[in-house]
Amino acid sequence: GWDEEAQTSSTQFWAIEANGQTTRFGSQMTAWRDDEYVSLLDNAGFNLLPPPESHDWPVSETFEGKLFALLAEKAKASEELPLNTQRNKRNSKLDIPRIFTISESEHRIHNPFTEEKYATLGRVLRMKPGTRILDLGSGSGEMLCTWAWDHGITGTGIDMSSLFTAQAKQRAEELGVSERVHFIHNDAAGYVVDTKCDIAACIGATWIAGGIVGTIKLLAKSLRPGGIILIGEPYWRHVPATEEIAEACGVSSMADFLPLPELVSSFDEQGYDVVEMVLADQEGWDRYEAAKWMTMRRWLEENPDDDFAKDVRAELTVAPIRHVRWTREYLGWGVFALMPR
Repeated sequence: GWDEEAQTSSTQFWAIEANGQTTRFGSQMTAWRDDEYVSLLDNAGFNLLPPPESHDWPVSETFEGKLFALLAEKAKASEELPLNTQRNKRNSKLDIPRIFTISESEHRIHNPFTEEKYATLGRVLRMKPGTRILDLGSGSGEMLCTWAWDHGITGTGIDMSSLFTAQAKQRAEELGVSERVHFIHNDAAGYVVDTKCDIAACIGATWIAGGIVGTIKLLAKSLRPGGIILIGEPYWRHVPATEEIAEACGVSSMADFLPLPELVSSFDEQGYDVVEMVLADQEGWDRYEAAKWMTMRRWLEENPDDDFAKDVRAELTVAPIRHVRWTREYLGWGVFALMPR
């Protein structure tokens, strides 16, 4: 499957053994267009070179005529920008799709959890003051900020939305915890901390490492022995009878998610004990989804001539019925606390 908005392809595999046991594997890959690859190289301090003359590639029929090559070399020291300038230039283009920046601009929590659910999660984790937390895909920072206030934790949040990162920093200032939690505008994919943390979390953004399996492996690199991994992930409350129903829920395929029992079993298969879980409820889903509609309507009133207005109008038209007819019925969501065996 291909998600044009996220520019991400998804592939699912099923391995069926002789005894009937079935294992699901998945992979995701983000792609850029030709001119965007050129821009990425330029932003990273490379100079483009003439392309190779040969266009004969030893590939399978699947990729025949679909690959191209770019040659580039690292700029000489005298031509390089200062490191911080390069980083700022690169991050200035790093962001999430605009529809989410608009529709969730008034959200403090970018998933179906409520403040009460995050309070419950923080309590059941039995955190002590000084607990170190890494949060990949930290959004507007509500989890880290409120836990710093309630439990005295310290933490670092990474998010590729410049708006949400700015909101997280503002929230930390409001609660007086900006010395305890820090937020970085960057791509969370592949991010590993130097000092191992007590809790490594990815709440609702497992696409950063191609799914649950890859995200757990990524988080484990930042986790101290005996630490806890937090995974926030949707699951099927009712498995759709057809792929059309799954797509109506706003996902690319029925295979994108698992039913709750299979999801919990998948953690066991990876060698982790599930030591806690907190599940979202219907109120949380309603607050997460319905709040977008007001935000989009206000944005349309304020930006009628924006080139993106037609996209926002299209989403506002379908979002309420999609939620009440499909998503609310079929999708669940929860956060699962895991400890490696």
